[in-house]
Amino acid sequence: MRPDDWHLTEDIDDYHARAGDFLRSRPALHTTPLTVLERLLTHGADAYGRAPVLGRLERAGEVHATFHLLRGLSLTRLTPEQADALAAQLAALGYAFPHVSADHGTATAFAEAWRRRTGATPTLRARLRLYRLAALAPPAPHPEGRGRLVGERDREHLMRWVREFTTDVGEVVTVDADSWAGTRFADKHFTFWETPDGTPVSMAGSTSLVGGMIRVDPVYTPAHLRGRGYAGAVTVEVSRAALAAGATEVVLYADPANPTSNALYRRLGYRPIADWAVYDFGPAASEAG
Repeated sequence: MRPDDWHLTEDIDDYHARAGDFLRSRPALHTTPLTVLERLLTHGADAYGRAPVLGRLERAGEVHATFHLLRGLSLTRLTPEQADALAAQLAALGYAFPHVSADHGTATAFAEAWRRRTGATPTLRARLRLYRLAALAPPAPHPEGRGRLVGERDREHLMRWVREFTTDVGEVVTVDADSWAGTRFADKHFTFWETPDGTPVSMAGSTSLVGGMIRVDPVYTPAHLRGRGYAGAVTVEVSRAALAAGATEVVLYADPANPTSNALYRRLGYRPIADWAVYDFGPAASEAG
């Protein structure tokens, strides 16, 4: 495969025109690039604090894969040959990035190709499992209480829980009033699960509808409130809201090493469709030496 089958651009509108249909053709598997593209279309090139590099693998007018390069490199599904061609082109152009994320096979193939091309050492940092809702099955017994959309008056409470969530999952991000607009959480819609006396005990976020898809993210319950069914209740609440909003695909990511959350999502009607991986890149051997 020729490296120049990959077309790179910083033009968001052109990328959308050429690659949008491909991304919408598999909205569950393309959940992340769809939501990233939607944010770029809404907020412009500074949506992530830096200009994006967007790429598509195209032959005879047909798009076969895409990537976006922002904080790191994110890929749709590639064959090993396609991954190697992309690594060759990005290396030749002098690009560098701290990590790659994609479905496990793609991320592994690209990480190895990048090592061969640049000498950078890949280290597996995270594994994720992508789930898609099949048929919603509310938990039984159901905890008392109700779901409530998070409003402006809840902002401090919301940011505190988001900070706790990012700490739990090892995500390095600053979450406060000044940085909120630049985080991946700013464009999400949040719901609290409240006990009958109005006390919030759990939360779930969701993306806006794009390509018929909504992603549930994040789901968080403070440690001292876990094991009471609150996470299941709030997940069902936002899943129902997603379906009511017209979503034909409702998806979420989970840590496959967490048996509690994976068992919960399966009980609620979510089914795994792909495993994801994130590889960090260390310095090349010559640089490290």
